[in-house]
Amino acid sequence: MFIIRWVLGRIILFLNFVFAPKKLKRPAEEQQKIDNATSNMTIYEYKACPFCVKVRRSLRRQGLNIVTLDAKQEPHKSTLLNGGGKLQVPCMKIEENGQSTWMYESSEIIGFLDKKFV
Repeated sequence: MFIIRWVLGRIILFLNFVFAPKKLKRPAEEQQKIDNATSNMTIYEYKACPFCVKVRRSLRRQGLNIVTLDAKQEPHKSTLLNGGGKLQVPCMKIEENGQSTWMYESSEIIGFLDKKFV
């Protein structure tokens, strides 16, 4: 099973590389405003997870520079588990006013970003 998952993961990464969407180009001032607005957001992911790839492709299409962290590595794994309550990816952490909100599900994350930045 490990070998099958590894091979499928590499196929997903290769296809994502070959068919990567174009990054949205904005004027520098507008991009800086959006970068400031996304500075409080972090995405926890696995590189070869198809749902994580879906979120990364959406980030690229929208031209969003949100930090992505590999949830398989410590201390990111324990941060995700302790803060969000479960080890599920993709997960977006949003920090506002000293409070952290953990958003799971790729469609929910993409919908939130579409509403906020498009």
